[in-house]
Amino acid sequence: MRARGLAVRYGDKVGIKDVNIDVHEKQVLALIGPSGCGKSTFLRALNRMNDTVPNVSVEGHVELDGEPIYGPGVDPVLVRRRVGMVFQRSNPFPKSIFENVAYGLRIAGVQERAVLAERVERALRHAALWDEVKDRLEESGLSLSGGQQQRLCIARALAVQPEVVLMDEPASALDPIATAKIEDLVSQLRGDLTIVIVTHNMQQAARVSQRTGFFYMGRLVEVGDTTTIFTRPKERETEDYITGRFG
Repeated sequence: MRARGLAVRYGDKVGIKDVNIDVHEKQVLALIGPSGCGKSTFLRALNRMNDTVPNVSVEGHVELDGEPIYGPGVDPVLVRRRVGMVFQRSNPFPKSIFENVAYGLRIAGVQERAVLAERVERALRHAALWDEVKDRLEESGLSLSGGQQQRLCIARALAVQPEVVLMDEPASALDPIATAKIEDLVSQLRGDLTIVIVTHNMQQAARVSQRTGFFYMGRLVEVGDTTTIFTRPKERETEDYITGRFG
């Protein structure tokens, strides 16, 4: 994916302005920065989730595989099928574990039970959850622990086989053990798809990502190789944030 001149406004309030960035295939891009700096706004612009917010306006250009996602006649539902999203707090539906994962497939028109079963199992395996739930697929998704619920939501996003997965602080509400499982999962998934993750945890960004972007006051201040960003940033604002002088 790539964004050029991307700006998002909520009425008169600027969310992000003039963002230019490339999201490299089968890599993890971490987005860091203080609260309210535009990270989540940018993330939601990558699959048109901002379209659901009243009075929002989007300017600039976003491409997926060279095709504009904001072009005339582009169906945002199809964009979100190719660019999945996992939110900060796990949000399983009040349905069985199986139906939670199958939900997007059914919306896409998949009804054959054998096909659903195969796709659900594959998604749960990719989300490192299959061994924990394979004998309880008819139980409610709400019966799972917090970390398991978040992996269930990741499986739900993976079931429709997206090309890109966006993660908005997916481990911020989890304990250290569950957080480690999510981080391991992100590292494993990178071989199959592209991931963009928003995190307040700079150690987490350093552990899971190949590239890191620093947002501040609606601007993308700097983006580059993760090791370089954390050890030799080009911009003073990036260095000040990483060393704890503000934020």
